[in-house]
Amino acid sequence: MTAPIDKSAIRNAATVIVLRDRDTTPRILMGQRGATAAFMPNKFVFPGGAVDAADADIPLATALLPLCAARLNEDAAPGLAHALATAAIRELWEETGLVLGQPGVWPGTTPPPDWAGFAATGHVPTADALQFVFRAITPPGRPRRFDARFFLLDAGALATDPDDFSAASDELSLLQWIPLDAVRSFDLPFITEVVLAEVSARTRDANPPASVPFFRNNDEESLFLRLRGMPLPD
Repeated sequence: MTAPIDKSAIRNAATVIVLRDRDTTPRILMGQRGATAAFMPNKFVFPGGAVDAADADIPLATALLPLCAARLNEDAAPGLAHALATAAIRELWEETGLVLGQPGVWPGTTPPPDWAGFAATGHVPTADALQFVFRAITPPGRPRRFDARFFLLDAGALATDPDDFSAASDELSLLQWIPLDAVRSFDLPFITEVVLAEVSARTRDANPPASVPFFRNNDEESLFLRLRGMPLPD
């Protein structure tokens, strides 16, 4: 008999924070999860979700920046950085209809079902515009737990109109560009508020961060660390 799925198991996940107008009135892309969603119902969140098995084999026209790949590979399974990047691109496409890629023919065999819609747009995914800026593990006791890596993406890198959500799935409603100085008036998860502080600081620096905050929750303790650095000061 097949063992039941352990819903408390921690799954790797990727989240994309799309930023536009960073030099004038910075805005970020968010949507609202459904009232019946098992994870964070009704909350306004960034596009994102769990890594799928097929993500590890998806071709990239351009790879992650070496600095971001190095941070992603710290305390992670070999090769996971690639799968996280492709998952981020796939989730962005599925939940918003926005394409991070460049024109091209999908190489090799037919793309997996989850990537068929993306490939049909005539693009191949690109990852060099994704900046790894935050990592957080969902605390124990939640119905689902994720080891989430957050990527910052400048909207100027998108291959499609940033205001065109016509190809989005129905997983997120009320997709909209929210000014950074107004976003805390929305119903946000706690970790999103923490990440927003990091994003606000990054609007003044277009370079990927040299070290990345890591909010590590396990069954014994919660620690706020930095990848490639020391624990954050109290």
